[in-house]
Amino acid sequence: MTENVKPNQPLVTHIFTADPSAHVFEGKVYIYPSHDLDHNEPSNDNGDQYKMKDYHVLSLEDMNSPCVDHGQALHVDDIPWASRQLWAPDAAYKNNTYYLFFPARDHDGIFRIGVATSANPAGPFKAEENYIPGSFSIDPAVFVDDDDKAYVYFGGLWGGQLEKWQTGTFKPDAEGPDPSEPALGPIVAELSDDMLTFRQEPKEISIVDENGNPILARDEDRRYFEGPWVHKYNGLYYLSYSTGTTHKIVYAVSENPEGPFEFKGTILKPVTGWTTHHSIVQFRDKWYLFYHDCSLSDGVDHKRSVKFTELKYNEDGTIQTIDPYGDQV
Repeated sequence: MTENVKPNQPLVTHIFTADPSAHVFEGKVYIYPSHDLDHNEPSNDNGDQYKMKDYHVLSLEDMNSPCVDHGQALHVDDIPWASRQLWAPDAAYKNNTYYLFFPARDHDGIFRIGVATSANPAGPFKAEENYIPGSFSIDPAVFVDDDDKAYVYFGGLWGGQLEKWQTGTFKPDAEGPDPSEPALGPIVAELSDDMLTFRQEPKEISIVDENGNPILARDEDRRYFEGPWVHKYNGLYYLSYSTGTTHKIVYAVSENPEGPFEFKGTILKPVTGWTTHHSIVQFRDKWYLFYHDCSLSDGVDHKRSVKFTELKYNEDGTIQTIDPYGDQV
């Protein structure tokens, strides 16, 4: 018998899930996670330990109901251009169609971003023959604004290869900026009306401090690493992301979906396990943070499990910091 979900507990325990992208579709919360598998790969900064091959879609009728696993929605074998590693996905709804955006390595081992479509939010999804032209790196997150314009945010360092694209072409030996230089930011591109191509050339987002100065590469507590997510609250755009080496989810705010974004603070303190990856969604009259940790697997093979907790704003629009193993602080 499937039990009702509880805050800060794994949504499902029969599989390992990570990198949750949560959306409200058709009156339910749908979660689009990656799927951690057993593996015998080395654990390294290239991410070989994350050997994901397919996606499952999860859903909740409400925040107390059992979590439903709708089964396999897409497999790497059904993606003509992809070779391996279906990492963190996202979903969007437009044109009476559900779109699944996902990263994978192409047959040259370079991460690209693909799209698959379905008439049902739970899938199954059918992948396009080719990846989005001009796409690269990982962690796509799609935001459809009030004016129906759609933007995709993406990019991750190290295994995500973002630093290898600084010149606009893939350079396998490229490294990140000097610690005293501005940190690399996430990438944004407006999507075409059919959601299958970029309307414009992807461009880097600037993340700045309260004085308008760029966050520097040495600033491990604030600099961008991976896992961008954008949501809107009281007319402002909130960009949240993982700091990577310090394992926090932090956020910055802008009046423009393409930035620049001003750094504001920490949303989620570090979780057990190495990576951290999240999404933020409003459901009915509350906001929720979806995230993952390694508590269910005890860290074995870095296998993770998706969880959620309520997210709260202060009167000035700042977000209250969440301790995943305690109370909000």
